[in-house]
Amino acid sequence: MSMTDPIADMLTSIRNAVNARKDTLAVPASKVKAEIAALLTHQGYISAFKIVKEGPQGKIAIKLKYSGGQPAIRGVRRVSRPGRRVYSSAGDLAPILSGTGAVILSTNKGILTDTEAREANVGGEVICEIW
Repeated sequence: MSMTDPIADMLTSIRNAVNARKDTLAVPASKVKAEIAALLTHQGYISAFKIVKEGPQGKIAIKLKYSGGQPAIRGVRRVSRPGRRVYSSAGDLAPILSGTGAVILSTNKGILTDTEAREANVGGEVICEIW
């Protein structure tokens, strides 16, 4: 079975694991997924991640973060899809939940959050929203 949107599959796995109150999950590895996981770790949505060399592709092991029994990730939504790409300039990026959430973008300077993209004054493809 071929995957048409591996990033959406990663985000769905994270959403399902959070809803099931899992501590860890594993998704197939790629450079973009590793950058997204690093950004989620830096933003405090997940505790840690590790790339595990397993098979030809490898896996990304993600440790989810909970505080007082509540997950750090309350919701995640894929915005740009293979059938409908969504791009945004730095000025058009609206804050998610009054700044408590984040928009993740793919820019020419790498994978950035909306605040980092505004500071760098770059736009790009809107990958997802997380809160």
